[in-house]
Amino acid sequence: MALGPSPANPTLDSHQHFWRYSAEDYGWIDEPMARIRRDFLPEDLQPNLAAAGLAGCVAVQARQTLGESRWLVELARAHPFIRGVVGWVPLAQPQAREELERLRSDSIFKGVRHVVQGEADGFLDHAAFNAGIKEVAACGLTYDVLIFSRQLSESLRFIDRHPAQTFVLDHIAKPRVSGAPDPEWRRLIREFARRERTFCKFSGVVTEVPGWQWTPELLRPYFEVVLEAFGPRRLMFGSDWPVCLVASEYLAWVEFVRDCSAALTPEEQSWIFGRTASTAYRL
Repeated sequence: MALGPSPANPTLDSHQHFWRYSAEDYGWIDEPMARIRRDFLPEDLQPNLAAAGLAGCVAVQARQTLGESRWLVELARAHPFIRGVVGWVPLAQPQAREELERLRSDSIFKGVRHVVQGEADGFLDHAAFNAGIKEVAACGLTYDVLIFSRQLSESLRFIDRHPAQTFVLDHIAKPRVSGAPDPEWRRLIREFARRERTFCKFSGVVTEVPGWQWTPELLRPYFEVVLEAFGPRRLMFGSDWPVCLVASEYLAWVEFVRDCSAALTPEEQSWIFGRTASTAYRL
C-alpha cells in the first residue's frame, strides 16, 4: 500500500537522474545497458512517481559538468515535484566556492556529488578536494558519497576530517551482491553509521547483482544491515532511475522496499520514504 503524502511529510524518491542521451556524454552506458540509451526527462519519471504513490524526488547529477548542474536546477524550477537537486561542482579547483555560491543562490540546489567510484584509490585524501568539501560545509550544502565498498575505509578517513559536514552514502556503498552480505562491508557500514551526520540511501542495489538477476531473498539482508546501522531516521529510499531499469521496473523496486519496511511503524516508514531525505537535504 502506498504511503499517503502530506505537505508536511511528502513521500519521496531520494535518488534519480535526468539526461538527454548521447553516446559521447554517456559512454558508461554500454551495450548490456542499451535499454537506457535514450532521453529520460521529468515527463518520463512523473507517471512512475504517481503510480508508486510518491509525491516528489531528488534529482542527482549523472555528468560531471557545471552545465548539467544548472540544467537540473532549471528542470526543478519547471517541475515542482523535483524537490531538490544534487549537482556537480569542481571542488578541487580554486573557483569551487564561487560556483557553489552561484548554484546555491537558487534554494532548490541542495547538495554536491563527485563520482569518486571512478577515481583512483586515495582520491579522498587529496588536499585540494578536501578544501572543496570545507566550502560545501560553509555553504550549508549536503555531500553525496558515491563509492564502491572497497573505498569505505578511505571514506571514513575523509568524513572524519569534516565533522560539520552532512554526508549521504549513495547505494549502500555499492557492495557486490552475490550472496550473504560480506562481513567486512557490514562492519564498515556500521562504522560509517557511527558518524552522526551521515545518512544512507537504499538505492542502486539491483545493479550490483551479477547479471542483474536479483530476488527479494537476496537483497533483503542488505536492507536489514543498513536499517540496523542507520535506523529509519537516517535511511532513505531511492530508485536510481533510470539506471535501475536495466534490472528492475520502477514499481517493482518501490514495492520491494515497502515490503522490507512493512514491519516498521507507520512513522518509521514515513522517515524512509521521505522524511529522512527532507532532513538530509533541508527540503
